[in-house]
Amino acid sequence: PTSTGGHRVVLYGPGGIGKTTLAAQAPGKVVFFDLDESLGRLRNLPQLDTVACGSWTELRAALQAGGWDGVNTIVIDSITKAEEMAVAHTLATVRHEKGQMCTSIEDYGFGKGFGHVFDTFLPLLGDLDRHARAGRNIILIAHDCTCNVPNPAGEDWLRYEPRLQSPNSGKASIRLRVREWADHVLFIGYDVAVDKDGKGRGAGTRTLYPAELPHCMAKSRTTQDAMPIGTDGAEVWARIVGQ
Repeated sequence: PTSTGGHRVVLYGPGGIGKTTLAAQAPGKVVFFDLDESLGRLRNLPQLDTVACGSWTELRAALQAGGWDGVNTIVIDSITKAEEMAVAHTLATVRHEKGQMCTSIEDYGFGKGFGHVFDTFLPLLGDLDRHARAGRNIILIAHDCTCNVPNPAGEDWLRYEPRLQSPNSGKASIRLRVREWADHVLFIGYDVAVDKDGKGRGAGTRTLYPAELPHCMAKSRTTQDAMPIGTDGAEVWARIVGQ
């Protein structure tokens, strides 16, 4: 934690690249919301404190409860799964304007379902802000997706972004709201080179990107330099959160 509060981090990348392992190496006492139920399958992780919750209501209630003294970092693994919980909660609690319950967000009408899910999701960021103000770092692990980026100056292109709700209209975009909320949006990618025959070559090494590049959405308030990812994440976190 800093004198102005904890850091708010989004960590995303392909499955199996080491997002959970890196988050587990964050400084101080780390508590996981293991929503993807992945911790039990990972080897060589330290003993971690976990919070069990199976619904949106339980997730928010746990964050609002007491007993967080001494915790330095809260990890939600994954925020993509948390968004799925928000969708389920929306369908269970928000009726169509004609009064009936809906079974999918499309049932609310054009674009309206996205708005309802956005309204359900947004208070979670307020819950997390209270922990950040108390000095705790927040790490939201997200799965990745590829997204077409509109380019007013020329041709559009594809890049990696966190897999969160983001309608083409830009309205009710959880992805863009979380990017604004975060102090750091960090992408982990495999190092791949393309040879003259158009084939990808790589040795399985990985790099963390903290700055916006054509191939990934990213940002950081503390560093702009790409970092190789090894077995020890302490150096990475020292550069990101200063500990």
